[in-house]
Amino acid sequence: MRDYSADYKGSTILVTGGAGAVGGNLCRKLSEMGAEKVIILDDLSSSYEWNIPKADNVNFIEGDILDDEMLKRVFKEQPDYVFHLAAHFANQNSVDNPEKDLNVNGLGILKVLQYAQLVDVERFVYSSSGCGVYGLESKMPFEEHDVSINLHTPYQVTKLLGELYTNYFQNLYDLPIVNARFFNSYGPGEVPGRYRNVIPNFFYWAMNGIPLPITGEGAETRDWTYVGDIVNGLVAMGVEEKAIGEAFNLGSGKDHQVIEMANIVNDLTGNEAGIIYKERRNWDVKTKLLSCVDKANNTLDYEPQMKFKDGLEHVHNWFENNWDNIQKSAEF
Repeated sequence: MRDYSADYKGSTILVTGGAGAVGGNLCRKLSEMGAEKVIILDDLSSSYEWNIPKADNVNFIEGDILDDEMLKRVFKEQPDYVFHLAAHFANQNSVDNPEKDLNVNGLGILKVLQYAQLVDVERFVYSSSGCGVYGLESKMPFEEHDVSINLHTPYQVTKLLGELYTNYFQNLYDLPIVNARFFNSYGPGEVPGRYRNVIPNFFYWAMNGIPLPITGEGAETRDWTYVGDIVNGLVAMGVEEKAIGEAFNLGSGKDHQVIEMANIVNDLTGNEAGIIYKERRNWDVKTKLLSCVDKANNTLDYEPQMKFKDGLEHVHNWFENNWDNIQKSAEF
């Protein structure tokens, strides 16, 4: 993958949800690439100010994407690029709070798209969900053309809705959009919590000497993708002309069993409490997830670099270095 620093140097970039794990790592990368201004708009509903990258060209604004005054404030800066990562996350949260999920993930992206179209941004990159837009009938490894409307959670529905809205804005207004479908992102920067992903939660419980709860049999697989690889894909999506109007899987192209991941976490942390098994959640119907990344490779030169165990070691190191803040912030 080529160096895009020259493309972003001197630009103004808006990242909604930039205080989150993917957003924070993306903002750090864009800052280091020489952007004149990286604007983060985040309401800190599932993220924390201590986790935001600190740099002279990073400007954090605490605000809601549903708040028109906040949107007017950030779009007054005339951003060249918009990365829309703000979301009501994720499956169980959406099942528990379907109306909020629709407001944030549906009305939220509509509002951000409207302002992006008004200021004529150079590129609008949307974080969709590879784990959400493909169904049980979709052929695996999942390819971008094989989306489903037979979905199982409000989060999956609204992530697909976001793609429909971005496509609509391109078709009607020629807004240059790209849809990024994340697969099981993990890495430094993700704080554990009730509605968070399994890897940060497992590290938190393991470091507290608690047995790791596996919902199902443990043989289920996921396409865990290191956050640094996802960020590289996003950076390319913001620039490559051939990406406009397309959707791309940002996965690792490899799957690993849940029991394998749990055992590595316990080994890294020295957790002797082991593993316990719990009943699978009724919406959790996909026992295997695996992406095809050929399209991203061919168009973006996207090629995941991080080996799974090495990535888990990076997460462990981040937990150890930020343990006090994580302990204060984790909400279960």
